[in-house]
Amino acid sequence: MAQRLAKLEELRRLGIDPYPPRWERTHTSREVVAMVEALPADQAEAAGVTVRVAGRVVARRDMGKATFMDLLDGYGRLQVLLRANTTDRYDLLRLVDLGDFIGVTGTPIRTRTGQPTVQASSWTMLAKALHAPPEKYHGLSDPDLRQRRRYLDLMANEETRRVFEIRSRTVAAIRRFLDDRGFLEVETPILQVSEGGAAARPFVTHFNALDEPRVLRISLELHLKRLLVGGFERVYEIGRNFRNEGMSFKHNPEFTMLESYEAYADYNDVAEMTEEMISTVARQVLGTTVIAFRGHQIDLAPPWRRMTFIEALREFGGPDLETITDADALRDELRRRGLPVTDQMGYGKLADEAMSHYVEPNLIQPTFLLDYPVELSPLAKRKPENPRLVERFECFIAGFECGNAYTELNDPLDQRQRFEQQLALKAAGDDEVELVDEDFLFALEHGMPPTGGFGMGIDRLVMLLTGQPSIREVILFPPVRARED
Repeated sequence: MAQRLAKLEELRRLGIDPYPPRWERTHTSREVVAMVEALPADQAEAAGVTVRVAGRVVARRDMGKATFMDLLDGYGRLQVLLRANTTDRYDLLRLVDLGDFIGVTGTPIRTRTGQPTVQASSWTMLAKALHAPPEKYHGLSDPDLRQRRRYLDLMANEETRRVFEIRSRTVAAIRRFLDDRGFLEVETPILQVSEGGAAARPFVTHFNALDEPRVLRISLELHLKRLLVGGFERVYEIGRNFRNEGMSFKHNPEFTMLESYEAYADYNDVAEMTEEMISTVARQVLGTTVIAFRGHQIDLAPPWRRMTFIEALREFGGPDLETITDADALRDELRRRGLPVTDQMGYGKLADEAMSHYVEPNLIQPTFLLDYPVELSPLAKRKPENPRLVERFECFIAGFECGNAYTELNDPLDQRQRFEQQLALKAAGDDEVELVDEDFLFALEHGMPPTGGFGMGIDRLVMLLTGQPSIREVILFPPVRARED
C-alpha cells in the first residue's frame, strides 16, 4: 500500500488527477472483440476506427518498449497494446498497478496470434487502487472472506459474477412471466405493527416518529390479501423478509420472497402456474430445463409429480396420519422412532417434523406435496371432503422446499378461530406460531374472493439454477459476525 500511495502522490505532483470525474467510453470489451472478429481474414486492423475503452487492469506483460495489459469491464476481458513510440505518456505506465482502472484510446487490431486488441495512442488513469487485487492464480477461496468482502470475490472469481448475473436475470424473468399473466406488482410495508403470515420470530425495532414498537415483516401475505379485499384481483410482490432465526445451507434470516395472489383460483391453478413459471424461467435464463444440483440431474419441465402429505409419509416409511390423529399419539410414535420431539409441539409441528425427516430428502425431482394437516396451515382453506386437511401444497426440488401455496382461507370466523388456536399453542410454549392480526381479520370481514396464493424463496430458486450448495453463495452480502478489525 505504501508503494501505491507513493505512485498516487507522484501522479498528483505531475498534475495528473488519479480520480478524474468522468471518462467517455465509446465501446465495451465485447463490442471491440466482435468488431475485430468481423474483420476480413486478410485485414488485421480496423483502419480509420478509434475506440475509447476502460476497465480494471487484471494482467500486465512488459516486453521491452511495448506493454500488454488486460482490462476487465462488465462485459469481459480485452487486451490493450501500448508502445513506447506510439502511446502518449508511455513512461508513466510505471505508475500503473494491477487493480487500477484506466481508460485507453486507440485502434482495434488483430495480433499475429489472432488476439483482439486495442493498439493504444493514449491512456488515462481513472482510479488508482491502493490495495493489490486478490492473488492472480489462486483467486479468492476463503468462504468467510469471500462473503465478508464480496467485492473482492466478484473481482477475483468469474463464477461468482456469473451466479449473480443469473440471479438478476431470474428475477427479471419472474416479473415478465407474472406481468404477462396480468398480475400487478405492488409494495407492502417492511415495518409492521405485528408479525403475521408465517410462524417465525421477528426482528424487533422502534419507530421513533410514532414512538411505537415495530417488527420487520416475516411474510408478505397479510398485506397482499388486504389488496384483494380492496378489489385488485392479481397481485405480486418480490421483497425482503426477516426472520430472527438460525442459519443453514438453505436458511438465511434476511431473504428475498416472491408472493402472488390470484382471485378465483385455487391451489390446483397455482400448481399449474408454478411449474410453468419455474420451467419458463429456467429456459429463459439457462436455455434448458435440466439442471445439475448436488450430483443429481433434475428436469424442471412440467408436469411435476403430485402426491398428498399422507401418501408421501406412507411411501417413505413415516407414521400413518390416517390412523394417528391426535398430538399425544403422534408424539409417542415419533419418540418411538427416535425423532427429537418436545411436549410443546402440537399435532401440526409433529407432522411437519415427520415429513422433514422421512419425506423431504427423497423429493429430488420436482414434486408437489398436497393436502396438509389443518393444524399446520392456519391460513389455508379446509378440504370440503376432509376438514382435517387443508388445500395446500409445498413444492420440493433437490430435497428441499422451494415454494408454498394455499387455497386461501377467506372465512373470517374460521380464520379467527384458527388464530386463537395458534395463541393456545404459544401459551403452551411454542414460539413459532401465527399471531392474531386484528386489522387483517377486520379486512377479511369485508369479504375476500376465493383466492389462490403462492410464495417462493428467490434465493433457493437461484441456488438450484446455479448449482450452488449454500444459500449464502447466492446472496451478495450475507450476514457475517462483526470483527474488531
